[in-house]
Amino acid sequence: MHEQHRRFYSHHLGQDIDMLVFGTWGYPVVIFPTSGGHDNEARDFKLIEAARPLIEAGRVKLFCIDSIDRFSWYAKHLEPAIRVKNHVFYDQFLSDELVPMLQQECNVDKIGVAGCSFGGYHALNFALRHPNQVAHVFTMGAAFDIRQFLDGYHDDNVYYNNPPEYLPGAQSEHFQWMNIILGTAEHDFCRHSTFNISQILHDKGIRHTLDVKPHGDHDWPVWREMFPQYLNTI
Repeated sequence: MHEQHRRFYSHHLGQDIDMLVFGTWGYPVVIFPTSGGHDNEARDFKLIEAARPLIEAGRVKLFCIDSIDRFSWYAKHLEPAIRVKNHVFYDQFLSDELVPMLQQECNVDKIGVAGCSFGGYHALNFALRHPNQVAHVFTMGAAFDIRQFLDGYHDDNVYYNNPPEYLPGAQSEHFQWMNIILGTAEHDFCRHSTFNISQILHDKGIRHTLDVKPHGDHDWPVWREMFPQYLNTI
């Protein structure tokens, strides 16, 4: 399986960012790491290995991007307004810099996004904010309400990066064509958060799949089971 490390400068972030790429061709899927994780996480916890047959068959090409959670949601040393603003810069980096690069590299109009735990928040939030850029979104064991990180602070940036708040009023024709899979497990402590997002999507008439594994909890074994199943829907 081909593996490549890339480091490139982001003008929106004002810093270098790292990414691991797996595969040589196939549909592009960006994988976001869990809370505070880095680009090597999906490889080290065998999520990539679980998808090896699809990668080697040229079905998918996986792009494991670094997070900046340590400067945003988990940056307790910063004021909440600065934390969420740093996430906005990350969102701009993804939309204006990373996705156009992948569109050109893989010759596609839209990409896929995926993530486990807090990476699932990143995946869904980016997809809902930029539905013209995303065709497939897979979340595994995710929680989606980011107000818990902000000590009661709230502004427009918080609102428009908090799916349970903005999704009920969000409108886009692209939602109807998006392949959305929300994965959780019977004993996952984020299960109710996933159910909540599923209910909002249902109320809006947005087609999606709610996948509840009857075993497992909030951990990598169940996510390794989910991931290749979801990739197979591309």
